[in-house]
Amino acid sequence: MQEQKIEINIKEEIAHGIYSNLAIITHSNVEFIVDFVSVMPGIQKGEVRSRIILTPQNAKRLLNALGDNLRKFEEQNGEIKEIAHENIPIITNNGGLA
Repeated sequence: MQEQKIEINIKEEIAHGIYSNLAIITHSNVEFIVDFVSVMPGIQKGEVRSRIILTPQNAKRLLNALGDNLRKFEEQNGEIKEIAHENIPIITNNGGLA
């Protein structure tokens, strides 16, 4: 098989990125929805900053790619330590609080 090259462009306003400190993931039988949220400490309200909708196959590809990149990062920089976020709720895939 011949390797296919894809040219990818990015608009300047998207290249700057959007800060998120919480992701909410929900799914149906045909799609995964990832909402990236910004939550301010001490405030009980957050704002969805971006929403990505993926097929189950692409969600799995993203999971594998992210895992691979995290492994490479930790090989170069050491283990990433998880920090407890006591003020940010964990939201289940059905939208309820855990």
